[in-house]
Amino acid sequence: MSLPARLRGLRPSWLSPKVLRTEVLAGLVVALALVPEAISFSIIAGVDPAIGLFASFTMAVTIAVVGGRPAMISAATGAVALVIAPLNREHGFGYLVAGVILAGVFQIVLGALGVAKLLRFVPRSVMVGFVNSLAILVFMAQVREVSDVPWTVYPLLAAGLALLVLFPRITAVVPAPLVSIVVLTVITVAAGIAVPTVGDKGALPSSLPVPGLPDVPFTLDTLTTVAPYAFAMALVGLMESLMTAKLVDEITDTPSSKTRESVGQGIANIVTGFLGGMGGCAMIGQTMVNVKVSGARTRLSTFLAGAFLMVLCIAFGPVVSDIPMAALVAVMIMVCFATFDWHSIAPGTLRRMPAGEITVMAVTVACVVATHNLAVGVVAGSVTAMVIFAKRVARLADVTALVDPDGGQVVYAVSGQLFFASSNELVGRFDYAGDPEKVVIDLSATHVWDASSVAALDAIEHRYAQRGKTVEIVGLNGPSAHLHEKLSGELTAAG
Repeated sequence: MSLPARLRGLRPSWLSPKVLRTEVLAGLVVALALVPEAISFSIIAGVDPAIGLFASFTMAVTIAVVGGRPAMISAATGAVALVIAPLNREHGFGYLVAGVILAGVFQIVLGALGVAKLLRFVPRSVMVGFVNSLAILVFMAQVREVSDVPWTVYPLLAAGLALLVLFPRITAVVPAPLVSIVVLTVITVAAGIAVPTVGDKGALPSSLPVPGLPDVPFTLDTLTTVAPYAFAMALVGLMESLMTAKLVDEITDTPSSKTRESVGQGIANIVTGFLGGMGGCAMIGQTMVNVKVSGARTRLSTFLAGAFLMVLCIAFGPVVSDIPMAALVAVMIMVCFATFDWHSIAPGTLRRMPAGEITVMAVTVACVVATHNLAVGVVAGSVTAMVIFAKRVARLADVTALVDPDGGQVVYAVSGQLFFASSNELVGRFDYAGDPEKVVIDLSATHVWDASSVAALDAIEHRYAQRGKTVEIVGLNGPSAHLHEKLSGELTAAG
C-alpha cells in the first residue's frame, strides 16, 4: 500500500471532503438557528441576550470535546432558563452563575453515580410522547413569532417553506435551511422590506466572554440558597440531554455513552458558569436540525456550531441582525414536522396499540405542553406507565386449589408475580374455614419480589394457625426462598 493510501486510512472519518462539507455546513445552519433561540431564552431567564449567546457558544464547544453523543447540540435552553430564572430574579445574576456552576457539579456526581442507567426505565411510549410534545412546543414558539407582524412576513414564510421542501430535490450538496436563510435575507435587504429580524431580539455580543468567579459571598447561606435551584437545573438538564441522546441513537443507529454525556454536561455547565453564561443542556430542536435535516454525524458539527455562533455575532453581527425571523421560523417549522412521530397517531397504529400505551403517550404530551417542562412530562408519563404495568401484571397472579381425593390436604398452586400490587389480594383467595387440616401452597410458578408478598404469606399462615391448621410453603426459587427466610416472621401479619 502506498504512503498516501496508508495516510488516508489513518485519517479521521470527518476529514474526508464529503463528511467535512456536511459537518461544516450543518454547523453553520445550527449556529444561525441558535441566535434567536439563545436570545429568547435569555429573556426568559431575565438576563442580557449576550449571556444566552455566550452560554450557547461555551456549551457547544465544550460538549463537543467531553460529551458522549456525537453530533448532539447543547446550548442555552428554555427548560434550564425556566428553572434558573427565579434565582436571578430574587437574588441577582451572581447567584445565577453560582447556580450554573453548582448544577454542573451535581451533574458530574449524578453521572458518576450512574443516573444515566435510569434511562432504561423510560418506556417507549414516554419517549414518543417526549418527541411529539417537543415538536408541539417548538411549533407553538414559532406561532408566537409570526403573530401580530406585518403581512409581508407570511409570503416570506411561505417562500422559506417552499425552498426547504423543493431545494433538496435539486441538490443535497448545500443544506436547504442555509439556502432558505440566505435567499430570504437577500430579498428583504435588497427590497427594503420591513419585517422582524434577529436584531430585533436584542443586541449581539461584540467580544468573547471573560472568565471569572461569581459575584457572591462564599458562605453556607449562599450554598443553601443556590443548591435547590442548582439541583433542579441539574436534573432537568440531564433528563432532557439523555432523552435527546437516546433519540439521536435511534435516528443514527449508533450507540453513545450516557454516563460520559452526563459528566460532559456537568463539565460544560461549569465552564459556562465560570465564563458568565446561563448554563444549558442538549437542545432537541437544534439537534434535529443538525442530525436529521443537515445530516451531521460527528463532533465537528457541534464544535463548529458554537464557534460559528461567536464568529457570526462578533464579526458579522450586522449581517446576522438583518436575517428575517421568517427564515428561521420556516426552518424550525420543518424541524417540527420532521421531529413529530406521525406514525404514532395514525388511525391504524391507534387501533392496534394497547390503551395503556396510548394513555402514557397522551399524559406525557399533555403534561409537557401544559407546563412547558419536558422533565415534568417524562416523570408523569413514566409514573403512569409504571402504574399501568403494575395493574396489568397484578391481574396475572392466580390461585388454583386442588383437594386430595381423601380430603387430607389441599394444594394451592399460585402463578404469576407476587409483589405489592398482586399480593394484597392474595390473602382473600383461600378458604380458611372450609379447608382440611393441612394446606400446601405451591409457589413454583411464581416469584416473590418484595416484603409485601412475604407479609401476605405470613398473614395466610397466621389465619390458618388461628383455626388449628398447618401451612407448608413449597416450590420457592432461590431468590424468593432467601427473601422469605430473611423476612418471614419479622413482619406484622394481618389477622
